Amino acid sequence: MDTPSMVNGTEVNDRLLFGIVDYVVFSAMLVGCSGVGVYFGFIKIATTAEQYLLGGRRMAIIPVAVSLVASFVSGITLIGIPTELYLRGTQYAFMKVPILIAPVFVGFTYLPVFHELRITSTYEYLEMRFGKSARLLGSFLFIVSIITWIPIVIYIPALAFNQVTGINVHVVTPLVCVVCIFYTCVGGLKAVVWTDVIQTGSMFAAVILVVVKGTVDVGGLGVVWQRNADTGRMELPEPGFDLTTRHSWFGILVGGFFGMLNLGVSQMAIQRFASIESLPKARLTMWMFLIGAMSLNLMSCYTGLLSFATFFDCDPISTKQATAKDQIVPLLVMHTLQGWPGLPGVFVAGIFSAALSSMSTALNSIAAVVLEDFVKTFFGPDCLTQRQTNILLKSTVVVFGVICTVLVFVVEKLGTVLQLSISLGSMTTGPVLGVFSAGMFLPWVNTVGAILGGMVGLGYMAWVVLGTQAYMASGHLTIPGKPMSIEGCSEELLRAVNVTVASVETTAAPELVSEVPYIFRVSYLWYMVMGLVVTLVSALLISFVTGRRDPATLDPRLVTPMMRWLLPKDSKKAAALAERIRGTVPTYEGYKAVKMQIILADNEKAKEAKEEP
Repeated sequence: MDTPSMVNGTEVNDRLLFGIVDYVVFSAMLVGCSGVGVYFGFIKIATTAEQYLLGGRRMAIIPVAVSLVASFVSGITLIGIPTELYLRGTQYAFMKVPILIAPVFVGFTYLPVFHELRITSTYEYLEMRFGKSARLLGSFLFIVSIITWIPIVIYIPALAFNQVTGINVHVVTPLVCVVCIFYTCVGGLKAVVWTDVIQTGSMFAAVILVVVKGTVDVGGLGVVWQRNADTGRMELPEPGFDLTTRHSWFGILVGGFFGMLNLGVSQMAIQRFASIESLPKARLTMWMFLIGAMSLNLMSCYTGLLSFATFFDCDPISTKQATAKDQIVPLLVMHTLQGWPGLPGVFVAGIFSAALSSMSTALNSIAAVVLEDFVKTFFGPDCLTQRQTNILLKSTVVVFGVICTVLVFVVEKLGTVLQLSISLGSMTTGPVLGVFSAGMFLPWVNTVGAILGGMVGLGYMAWVVLGTQAYMASGHLTIPGKPMSIEGCSEELLRAVNVTVASVETTAAPELVSEVPYIFRVSYLWYMVMGLVVTLVSALLISFVTGRRDPATLDPRLVTPMMRWLLPKDSKKAAALAERIRGTVPTYEGYKAVKMQIILADNEKAKEAKEEP
């Protein structure tokens, strides 16, 4: 233990570390996850690719809903959100409002299409609608998005573990990633889902422990509210329609809504919904998932307020008790639960559980995409034996798991994780959502329009996101924070870290916008919307220039129920096409062949009619 300091008038140690019981609890979580993998990998063995990737399409609702919570509520939620509220106040918390609206839209637009087609990879849809080239493009963008997202997810708990143990992130990261790769590799989707159930329980227990005990320690909800209100942290999003406002009502409601639509085309989500046997049950699963996700998100927001109320007069970042901004929550945990052996271990296990769940889900989804979208597309659906398929799936999990593990050491150079993860994610997810939406909502979009539109959207978003990150890295663009104080710190601590009260900023730093173009100052909340709109507009314009698709040649199953009224129900072409493909899985190549036959038949009829006297 190091030099003592003062927090809330109580002398505490600068570096509170794990005890033996905490290490036992943390290790038990890793051993438990490995045990689940062993059970489903060597006892309840998945004998087919469908069982490995989809659990035989007969997974129960509750485990799948819990798995979705664990997969989409990562360490970014449990640590990134509290850090955002600690540094900048409550405006981000209102991002949870669109969560109540967007899933209704997803459940009646995107989800019915995928469920009716009974597909394993969402990108199979792109081949049915636009051909193989579109499918390969979508699959490639998915893999790129995963290998840029997962390292961020893994880095967060590594930071937490470093704060509470002193063990370097370069040591702990490979260890936990090996465990995750192991149980995902050998157990398949069932192992992923049931470890998610264990991990979600750990997450809820961890957050509730800290919230309840921490609130009691600072003096109750009133104290938490007042200390945050006194520094301007309790604030609503800003009014107005300026796209450069980081958190405005307009940006949160519109940007947040479209950001949630990614759930409707996400391979990680759709693969879970596809494992449910019926569409009504899949919708119910979505609502159960949202209740769990909303609960953890709101508790994470409150944890940020609690963190500031705890350290309101002795900021750990200014005094270097936290070596990174995203270590505020682990520090809060150790301060709050230091007299309760094992409980800090429960919390850190919960943080790692969130990360491992996200990583395992992503690796399982990548395995599905590689098999369905690349191997079977290039070499045919029956190119591999069952044994070769199993080897391929497990090898894919291992290879991409190692890649993501290595990239963790790049992420640590890039700053706070919440905005970074949303920004980098939107670079690919916006255009991908645009291509899927073009297929389901705009029956006139053709193959050329979809592919070129997706590439235009990707190029545009890469320019915006990477340009903004470059301006932030150069210091021309900064994010203002709320006031911090070290007036309650002990003189011994301030001398030890060579910090004075006068050297700590007590007001928010102004945003440096000189010479920064407007587009690079647009709020990150608009990135998903921008990628979606640019892709849709480009796809539609290019389609009309190159020869739009005739809606009569579309199988209604490829169009969202909301837009099927656009299809010509009484058209002879539509009737002929429906007759030819009835009872089969629609393919783009099949459409082209049928369309040509219809055209030839129509030409022949016209010729005969012309020759009649």
